[in-house]
This record gives sequence, C-alpha cells and structure tokens, in this order.
Amino acid sequence: MEIRREELTRYILPMREGGSLPALAEAGDGFRYVVKLLGAGHGKKALISEFIGGMVAKAFKFKTPELVLLDLDAVFGITEPDEEVQELLRKSEGLNLGIHFLDGAATFDPAVNDVNPMEASRIVWLDAFLTNVDRTRLNPNMMIWNNELWLIDHGASLYFHHSWRDPAEAARDPFPFISRHALLPIATKLEEADRLMRQAITPRTLSKIVDMIPDEWLEEEGSEISAAERREGYRRFLTERLATSNIFVKEAVRQRAAL
Repeated sequence: MEIRREELTRYILPMREGGSLPALAEAGDGFRYVVKLLGAGHGKKALISEFIGGMVAKAFKFKTPELVLLDLDAVFGITEPDEEVQELLRKSEGLNLGIHFLDGAATFDPAVNDVNPMEASRIVWLDAFLTNVDRTRLNPNMMIWNNELWLIDHGASLYFHHSWRDPAEAARDPFPFISRHALLPIATKLEEADRLMRQAITPRTLSKIVDMIPDEWLEEEGSEISAAERREGYRRFLTERLATSNIFVKEAVRQRAAL
C-alpha cells in the first residue's frame, strides 16, 4: 500500500454540493483532485475518515478514486473572490487530502442503475464495517464512471472518534443506521458477503492502513489523547470490528427484513 504526496498548484473552483465545501484543484502531477480541506467541518477527523475509508475500500478491491496527500501553501487560491472560501483555504494551509476527480462521472441512481445482490451486499458490509452513515438513497455517494460503479466520499465514517469513546466498545456497535443504506433492499447475500469480506482482509492490512495516517492529522491541540494513542485507537476499532462482524451483519439482516 502506497500513497503519493503532491503540491497543489492551481485552484479551479469550490464544490458546493456537500456540506464540507471541498475544492476542485490541480496538483503538480497535472491531475485534478477533489480536495478535502483541513479547515472545513470536522477538520482532521473528516480527513482521517476519508483516508481510512478509501484505503479500506481499495484493500477490498472496490473501485474507488486514488487518494493523494496534498500540500496547500499560503498563496494557493489567493485569487478566489469569495471571502468564505478564502478564509477556508487559509485555515487549510498544510497537509490536505485529494481524491482523484472522475471527470464525466454520473451519480449512481438505485432506481436506474443495476447492482447485483452480491455486490450490493459487499458494499453494505463495507459501510456497516466503517460505520458510514452517508450512503443513502438521497445521497448515495456512488458514481458511474466508464460504465463501472465507483465508491466515493467516506468522510462520514468512523463516527466514534467524534466523542472518542472506548474504541473496542465502539467496534461492537450493531450500527442501526444501516437501515438507510441505498443498497440494503437488494443486499440479499449479507451472510455470504460476510464470509468473503473476512477472508479478503487481515488485521495486518488494517494495521498498515492505520500506520499510513499522517502524524499531523492525529495531533489535537489541548487534547489529553496523544497522536500515538489515537493511532492505536483506530487500530483497535478496525481489528475488533472485523473480529465481531457478526454483530453488524445480524443487524443489517434484521433491518433488511423490516423494510
């Protein structure tokens, strides 16, 4: 597992579709990225959720845009006329997260686009594993690009870290929010998907992903929890959640039966 680091070179425009106000920008490699900004919304925690979610999805062989670490300096976007956006960019100086821009992609519509039951079950499993509350029918965060289904936007995952309660206890959350998942109605193979997903990843892989989180995102001024303790907390959450996946799978099956 690797992640590249690039310098942001050209600001293009703010993307106002989501609540976090990401930016569309170009980096030194010549590619365009949706930039999740350090100074927006939940800040570092949203970047960590996006990072872990995207890397875990990639480890499971889902199609998801490449993640890139992006450095934003003091003059980036200085010509942006919107004062709100300008303030956000200045708060985001430092290390941000870029998501490769899927040019020409169309938003997935569960009423129009077909997904087979096993693929739907695997995606539901992934989002229950990550406690991702934001893949609903109103906001599926899935795209069709080159006639293939791509998963985007994992920033609403891992909500336990907003209160930072015991990670091992949080890992055993049955996740009732899965009832709102866009693909739950057709996820008819959840138990089979559970077996396949547990075979497809190891605690060692999850640990490697956690080790890749930039140190500066784990540091929180005024907090009694150190960066090392936070890193270990994410590791404990993910490995314990994998070991107890039967808890959230049973809840997903129950929620599906109630539809």
